[in-house]
Amino acid sequence: MPTPPLSVQLYTVREALEADLDGTIDRLASIGYTRVEPYNFAANTAALSAALERNGIAAPSGHAPLLDGDRDLIFEAARTLGIGTVIEPMVHPERWTTEEAVEQTAQALNEVAALGAEYGITVGYHNHWWEVETDFGGRTGLEVLAGALDPAVVLEVDTYWVAVGGQDPAGLLVKLGDRVRFIHLKDGALDKDNTSQVAVGAGRMDVPSVLAAAGSVEVGVVELDDSAGDLFEALEASLHYLQADSRQAGA
Repeated sequence: MPTPPLSVQLYTVREALEADLDGTIDRLASIGYTRVEPYNFAANTAALSAALERNGIAAPSGHAPLLDGDRDLIFEAARTLGIGTVIEPMVHPERWTTEEAVEQTAQALNEVAALGAEYGITVGYHNHWWEVETDFGGRTGLEVLAGALDPAVVLEVDTYWVAVGGQDPAGLLVKLGDRVRFIHLKDGALDKDNTSQVAVGAGRMDVPSVLAAAGSVEVGVVELDDSAGDLFEALEASLHYLQADSRQAGA
């Protein structure tokens, strides 16, 4: 299938953002990104909103600590920024050791989603590797979570961390089905060393198989948690790779 609409997780360029928010957003726009996925966006809503608006950049999704943060503040900020889906970025590994704990997390997300609906905002969850390292009768923790979530709650599958956790990203996307509305697209050595991450298409990830399995995905979010190389160069190379893949798929 063609590559879905692309975004970039702003956590990738967090140091640049802290030093110069306007210049960083301008640079992402000059590279060719028309969508971003902000993080901790309730802390700088006005400045971020102005920078995005100036560059014609949309923010369809964003990360925020929904389970232990000020939810009303987060949803108000999301509404200001036009963020339609707010995603809980992580729940600590110790909460993925039993099915009961996973189901408790699902219930907490369901409750937050009910509040989000009052603001017209969807709630989602983003995984790391520990949610798929666990095995509950042949199901990963992420699958257990999905089974206990309200239908209104969506998933953002970080396909790289799925691979690091020992699962096949494409296969898991198929299992999770249309619950998955966003994916993180990243590449690297498939280990837990963030500095080994590289531009999408330049590492060990089978990116074409991921894209082929991403039938329900609304947005593909490019991210590097870190890198030994230049992050902006990696983001630009990722965009070119994914856009070329999309053109070939549509040819």
